[in-house]
Amino acid sequence: MTETRDGSVTWLTQEAYDRLKAELDDRSGPLRIEIAKRIEAAREEGDLRENGGYHAAKEEQGKNEGRILQIQSILENSRVGEPPRTEGVVGPGMTVTVRFPGDDEEVTFLLASREETGAPIEVYSPKSPLGAAINGKKIGETASYSLPNGRSASVEILDAVPYGGI
Repeated sequence: MTETRDGSVTWLTQEAYDRLKAELDDRSGPLRIEIAKRIEAAREEGDLRENGGYHAAKEEQGKNEGRILQIQSILENSRVGEPPRTEGVVGPGMTVTVRFPGDDEEVTFLLASREETGAPIEVYSPKSPLGAAINGKKIGETASYSLPNGRSASVEILDAVPYGGI
């Protein structure tokens, strides 16, 4: 799954779409019913203030409902297929190779949405600081971005090719 440069559309592989749809169907059907049954069974035990099973089931229900909303949003704003890509220009759906200054080691990763968990290589989100900094850059260019500690880092683009899948 990859996202367009403007972030408004999420491009999904058919496999990612099918996986998310199946998860949504399970979470909004059988799992939702199972959690509701656990809540009801715990309620029947009496005092809810000291009922650990009840509180755990209510927390699980909240997490499940949150994930349902997240998946629905992804699926509503997605397209199945391949995003437009230009070889040599970093963008979502590209396998990118970079080098950090002062480090001879090269790092290769897929620039794509984190929902693309089936990728056999590491996935960096286009919305991450590094992903946002390199998006649109060409081979040979450098990009700077902020680290979580507030410091700045830079990276050189060595290669950017369309992801070929597994």
